[in-house]
Amino acid sequence: MTDPLEPISRRSTAAIVADRIRAAIMRGTFPPGTQLGEVDLAQRLGVSRGPLREAMQRLVAEGLLRSERHRGLFVRDLDAADVRDVYTARTAVERAAALLLLAAPDRAPAVARLTTAIAAMEAAVAAGDAVALADADHEFHAELVAASGSPRLHRMSRTLLVETRMCLAALQQNPPPPESLLAEHRLLRDALEQGDATRMTAVLEAHMADAVSRILDVTLVDPAAGESGEAPALPA
Repeated sequence: MTDPLEPISRRSTAAIVADRIRAAIMRGTFPPGTQLGEVDLAQRLGVSRGPLREAMQRLVAEGLLRSERHRGLFVRDLDAADVRDVYTARTAVERAAALLLLAAPDRAPAVARLTTAIAAMEAAVAAGDAVALADADHEFHAELVAASGSPRLHRMSRTLLVETRMCLAALQQNPPPPESLLAEHRLLRDALEQGDATRMTAVLEAHMADAVSRILDVTLVDPAAGESGEAPALPA
């Protein structure tokens, strides 16, 4: 039964519309380079053009859309430099979040949140659902940053994770073995649980570097195999 006194959403229509368009970009409904028409989007979303324009300007500010004078708004195109830049920024944000978590007096709540995300990944792997696995992977990293308690890191991470999904959808032709992907995320969770900052940082940095390698299809090295070991690499 719905609670008649549940909190009232105070989010603006523009914020909700921005979330919908952001999700559509993330899932590849609007691939890089797609032109977004106001009339069509307003009709599909059932909103007026005022909130839609505000939402789209938010996404321009986030870097997900680009505006061309006299032409309109387009989903940003991605190239190799963008991939490297997205993962460089993600490494910085997630390393900062991890260090905040490692300095916290009680890491158990954060570990529990990551364990829940890993369970969702495991369920997706068992079901052979690639989309659900990507969603759960996304959620793991979102939870890692959210658990740090920093709203600014969380805000930056949200945009970077959408750009990550854009990179994967548009450029990746070399997806990782699901079990390897699970193993990498378990390593991150375990390093946090054990309070091992050196290990956490090393695994996280290797995790991001391997993602770039796989997306751009260059030489891959598995951090779990050690510096000299070779094995399938893993994306973030």
